[in-house]
Amino acid sequence: MDAYRAIVTKRDTRSFTDQAVADDELRRVLQAGRMAGSAKNLQPCRFVVIDEPETKQKLAECGDFSAWIPTAPVCIAVVIPEDGRDFDAGRAAQNLMVAAHAEGLASCPVTMHHKECALDVLGIPEGHRVAIVVALGHPGEDPSSRGPAAARLPFDDYVRRNRW
Repeated sequence: MDAYRAIVTKRDTRSFTDQAVADDELRRVLQAGRMAGSAKNLQPCRFVVIDEPETKQKLAECGDFSAWIPTAPVCIAVVIPEDGRDFDAGRAAQNLMVAAHAEGLASCPVTMHHKECALDVLGIPEGHRVAIVVALGHPGEDPSSRGPAAARLPFDDYVRRNRW
């Protein structure tokens, strides 16, 4: 799958099979996240791979809308310094998800609303925070069975030239 196709066809998915994510697939996904650009090339993102069922269950309690994440075979917490840029974490998370899609994996970002909870569950050192968690695994349903993607605003509503 080429990069453009991977970007425009990626859909957030919260339905996964029990099939494990192969180590080589996971490594490629993590490598894609590692290669994301960052301001001043600080490379602030670190990844915590969560595949233990009990840890995923505890982590699910750290978000207001995250009860489903234990169904994902793997979750990846994107961790940045306390003063790190959310944009850098977002770039890494998007790389993770687009690479996962290109590997035939489903993914969905998850916000950890209860920040201290996530820090505690994952043993994150002081001075860092969990910017986002990405759940991933093999899709639990045929993506084409979900019907068309949600309607997007027209292109011209997004793009202006030279001035608003």
